Formats: sequence, C-alpha cells, structure tokens
Amino acid sequence: MAQTPQQRKANAQFAKLQEAKMGKPTEAIKKKEKPAKLPISVGWLYLLLFVVCGGLFVELVRIIFGFFS
Repeated sequence: MAQTPQQRKANAQFAKLQEAKMGKPTEAIKKKEKPAKLPISVGWLYLLLFVVCGGLFVELVRIIFGFFS
C-alpha cells in the first residue's frame, strides 16, 4: 500500500527527530512528558459525586424534618 502525503510527512518528521538523537547520551535527549490522565472521565466523576452527595443531602433533609415532626 502506498503512503499518503500525510504519512510521508509524519515519517519524515519522525526520522528527523531520530537522526538528531543519534550519538547523544540518554540524559541529553529531551523526552516529552504527557500530562497525567485521570483513570475515569470527568463526566463519570460528576455523576458519581452527584449520586453520593445528592443521596447524602436527601438523607439529611429526611432526618432533619423527621426530627421536628
């Protein structure tokens, strides 16, 4: 299968970076650090927080109104 122009450009860029690293010690090579990724998405985190805190809030309201009646 033939390479697309986009693949060719990416391969050339990768080869250029690899060539620049040749012969240098590993300490001198800059590594790109990826930001830490959460193990669960933000949407699921909000849903979990809503379920836990919402249930707690409803239970406290029930206890407080049960105490005064």
